[in-house]
Amino acid sequence: MKVAVIKYNAGNVQSVLYALERLGAEAVLTDNLEEIAKADKVIFPGQGEASTAMRYLKEKQLDKLIPNLTQPFFGVCLGQQLLCDYSEENDTTCLGVFPVKVKKFIPESYVDFKVPHVGWNNLFDLKTPLLEGLSDESFVYYVHSYYCELSDFTIAKTHYVLDFAGLMHKDNFYAMQAHPEKSGKVGERILENFMRI
Repeated sequence: MKVAVIKYNAGNVQSVLYALERLGAEAVLTDNLEEIAKADKVIFPGQGEASTAMRYLKEKQLDKLIPNLTQPFFGVCLGQQLLCDYSEENDTTCLGVFPVKVKKFIPESYVDFKVPHVGWNNLFDLKTPLLEGLSDESFVYYVHSYYCELSDFTIAKTHYVLDFAGLMHKDNFYAMQAHPEKSGKVGERILENFMRI
């Protein structure tokens, strides 16, 4: 099975490649349109800033390719946010796969919360085969200042300041705000489940 990991100058890609290697997957880091289109699975990871990432995707014409892919696709962290319609981060129009807005946490109103949201937090209201074998007590690792609003596409929630979409699903597209590659056995199980889809 060939897995394409999309290269778009966002951080945290190497740890995803290591996680896939541990699962025995043949993964390649690429921004080549043909290579991505022919892959059995596609993973879209990353940490970074939305407008800069979108600029790179447009330069490489990945903004046209990604929404039209039909194989199982998994966006992680910034990859989840860029699959949405719009991000408040530098007023960025994103890829539009999910009709969802990405908003910034506003810490000034919540004295007990700091931004970015960093650390372990649990998932709840779990749905779909991507989360098979997990429970509402499953903890995953987050690093983010922006969040995806709840919608009909939310398949797991997390609470920090408010409830937000921890994971989303639409057609062949799956997306996760936390980092499965940094989330121990829970993250490994999510990646394993994705590889089975």
